[in-house]
Amino acid sequence: MSSKNADFAALLTRAAEAETSADPSSVMTLLADTDGPDGGFTAYRSTFAEGAVGAPAHFHTKATELFFVIGGSLQVLVDDEITVLNAGDFLAVPPHTPHAFAAAPGCEADVLFIFTPGMARFDYLRLLGSVMRGESDPKKIAESSERYDNHYVDSPVWRNALAAS
Repeated sequence: MSSKNADFAALLTRAAEAETSADPSSVMTLLADTDGPDGGFTAYRSTFAEGAVGAPAHFHTKATELFFVIGGSLQVLVDDEITVLNAGDFLAVPPHTPHAFAAAPGCEADVLFIFTPGMARFDYLRLLGSVMRGESDPKKIAESSERYDNHYVDSPVWRNALAAS
């Protein structure tokens, strides 16, 4: 496929050729990662086992994070509100909005994530997998917050929700 109408050529990722990064509770399938003068995008699919915690409370200063639930149910925090997204549900979280996510209690989740505009984030996703598998120091995540536009915040609402499930 070829197209030159944007800041990048048309991009096709075949499922059989996509890189995956797995940890004990999830598998990330890395689909697309682009940079461009007007911003790129990152797309990946995550499948979460029952009880899997996806991400602690955080926000992005530049990117809107898009969630599309392919299957199962995903519990999400947006600001201080918790809701459950089910198969077919879509959520867009704008920049500077604290959010978090995990498989909903008693459920698995299969979710497509897209960041736009963004920067190449696959190295961050690889780092997350490495930390979750115990291969890398968790401090590396904090050290990469500016580079990958992930800014972690404390959320008592999210902590309480996770403790309750």
